[in-house]
Amino acid sequence: MKRKHNWTVAGLAALSSVIWLPLFYMAGQSFMGSRELIQNTGAVLSESGGKVHFALLPQFPTLAPYVELLLDSPGFFVMFWNSCKQVFPVLAGQLLLGMPAAWTLGRYKFRGRKFLMLLYMILMIMPFQVTMVSGYLVLKRFQLLDTHLALILPGIFNTFPVFIMTKAFAGIPDSLMEAARIDGAGEFCIFRSIGIPMALPGIISAMVLGFLEYWNVIEQPMTFLKTKSLWPLSLYLPNITSDKINVSFAASIVMMMPAVLLFLWGQKYLEQGIAASGLKE
Repeated sequence: MKRKHNWTVAGLAALSSVIWLPLFYMAGQSFMGSRELIQNTGAVLSESGGKVHFALLPQFPTLAPYVELLLDSPGFFVMFWNSCKQVFPVLAGQLLLGMPAAWTLGRYKFRGRKFLMLLYMILMIMPFQVTMVSGYLVLKRFQLLDTHLALILPGIFNTFPVFIMTKAFAGIPDSLMEAARIDGAGEFCIFRSIGIPMALPGIISAMVLGFLEYWNVIEQPMTFLKTKSLWPLSLYLPNITSDKINVSFAASIVMMMPAVLLFLWGQKYLEQGIAASGLKE
């Protein structure tokens, strides 16, 4: 029985390792020179014809793609800071507006609460393609098109982080809240001293998921931003020419690193927050 269990674990580990193969391949390609990369994958990437040769590691490793990306590509840094200008205000706005809304929905009973939660869930699962036209018209009405606010304001009022934090706040024991009220604590004091610390895994998981979503967003900036100097980093890769394929792989690695590091740091909170979101009311 133990041997069967070991084989099961080994099989699952082997299958899960396949997920990392594209990342290892992309990392290896980022250290290749342009000539070697075109020889291996030019038939697909540059449509040069011939056969594709799978090479996980470069024969002649070089840092030239990273040097060109980080030192000779000013457009990369412009788009990097555009992403920072767009993503971090969204996350800050979701905290400032989403936490009080989630606290109200998670801890108080009032008329229309269930309908409001249903509306939040409908808006949460609604894809961007459905709300694209209405969002475009609203932003055009307020003359916010082709500005950073065209991405920041809709992101701040996203319903998904409110849903995650609502479930986290709802999981706080009622007895703890009653004990705080008996001791004379006000509602804001309870929210600040008990609600936020107890629901911290849900709050952090909402922020991690929000960062992953808006760091890699593509459709919204393509729709609402026409000036290329305002584009985020997610639109940098599609605009790299075919003669700089190795730079494209290097840019993919650099763009992916903040999301990977943040995910690894918040993995524990993310698991706890997702588990808390499944709690029944």
